[in-house]
Amino acid sequence: MNTQLLISANEAVSANKIFLLEDDGPFEKANLKTEELLYVRRSMEQKQGSGWIEINRFDYSIFLVITTSTEKDDEFARLEKIRRAGAHICHQLNKHRYTDAFIAGFSQNENETIALAEGILLSNYQFLDHFSQPDKKKNSFETLYIASNLVSESKVSRLSATTAAVCWARDLINEPLNNLNAEGLAARFSEKLQAAGVTVEVMRKSKIEALKMGGLLAVNRGSIDPPTFTIMEWKPEGAINTKPIILVGKGVVYDTGGMSLKPSNFMDTMKCDMSGSAAVAAVVWAIASLGLKLHVIALAPATDNRVNGNAYVPGDVITMFDGTTVEVLNTDAEGRLILADALSYAKKYEPSLVINIATLTGAASRAIGPQGIAAMQVKASNEFKSLKISGNRVHERLVEFPMWDEYREQLKSDIADLKNIGGPEAGMITAGKFLEHFTDYPFIHLDIAGPAFLDKADSYRVKGGTGVCVRLLTDFLSAKTDNWAD
Repeated sequence: MNTQLLISANEAVSANKIFLLEDDGPFEKANLKTEELLYVRRSMEQKQGSGWIEINRFDYSIFLVITTSTEKDDEFARLEKIRRAGAHICHQLNKHRYTDAFIAGFSQNENETIALAEGILLSNYQFLDHFSQPDKKKNSFETLYIASNLVSESKVSRLSATTAAVCWARDLINEPLNNLNAEGLAARFSEKLQAAGVTVEVMRKSKIEALKMGGLLAVNRGSIDPPTFTIMEWKPEGAINTKPIILVGKGVVYDTGGMSLKPSNFMDTMKCDMSGSAAVAAVVWAIASLGLKLHVIALAPATDNRVNGNAYVPGDVITMFDGTTVEVLNTDAEGRLILADALSYAKKYEPSLVINIATLTGAASRAIGPQGIAAMQVKASNEFKSLKISGNRVHERLVEFPMWDEYREQLKSDIADLKNIGGPEAGMITAGKFLEHFTDYPFIHLDIAGPAFLDKADSYRVKGGTGVCVRLLTDFLSAKTDNWAD
């Protein structure tokens, strides 16, 4: 569910007001009564001057988001606290069954106002498609207004597109397999993106076989549903990059582990194994909606990984799209096989940069949990620095792991060019090294196994699919466009 975001010069559009203030005021301008001001001061002392305060006037509420002046030293941490305050306020708005609210106030910091709105919008997301009576569970909150003196139309448009893209990615991730197989995923991509002016090509099984994409075909062998390979291209007139940026997303719509079967409790949430493909499609939709003058292509190989009489098994040797032979020693290391074909295919575009997004390894999740993204880069140090800044800005932070050549030793096979797993240690790195083999361009790999799907809500990162990397990559590409335009 997307919440409507509007700019208004008329405070009367909503009785519920939200003020963003520092700990030194000016609280009086919020038209608070004497006893309310006393309550605010007492609450600030209890909360050490930082947080949010609600003044309930029964028919409506006034919310104060208060940050300490000392927090200015760390802008990104300050923005994240404001987003989280917005999430709390969203909860209260729905608790009181309010339908709207107005961000008013006196802050001259546009980024802080946007962060507050972002926290509210992302927190109001719900996935209700499979309830028999969804209206009974639907949030009451529908419309967020922002005072026209606080923000520019361009910033609001960017926020609207980004949060809508995140919510769409979450919808895709939360869909169960019986409602969204590989063909269904490709159809969702096509419908949404073509309406935004994006060129979409869906390669079916016959074309994939003709191209000899051995990784994708091998993983698909245990399924009765055919694989797909979706190409989504946004190439506007006057694009400022001569060589495209390519986003590659893992599209395993469900992962049983194949013949290397997962324990059932590890299988419960494996509908989320296509989070990478959902993210790259959502990013392309966002930048197309914003009309960014940037040539971007997204590639999404998709299949489920099932157990069947003809499923690929440990010990098989398969031949990839680029001719590399791979000894399969674990069929639950399937994501890298379908991604390898896509990364090889990306060479035909002579890209300036390729960013790969995947729920790839349990090792990444164990290393840093859901609080960050395991990241690696090859020949892309400057681009990685920019991506890391975007990660800090939107709080989808990157933790860089090395790509030293020694890790490649673990991938040597006795009977083929490579094997598809390394040793018991540094699994996220050896997976990255496996993917690197299929690249010859600046390459960034993002392993989102930790933050892609949460078993409980973390503020505005809701329970279930989070849509991680949509905000990160939209910010990165927007910043790149802004910088080139300058």
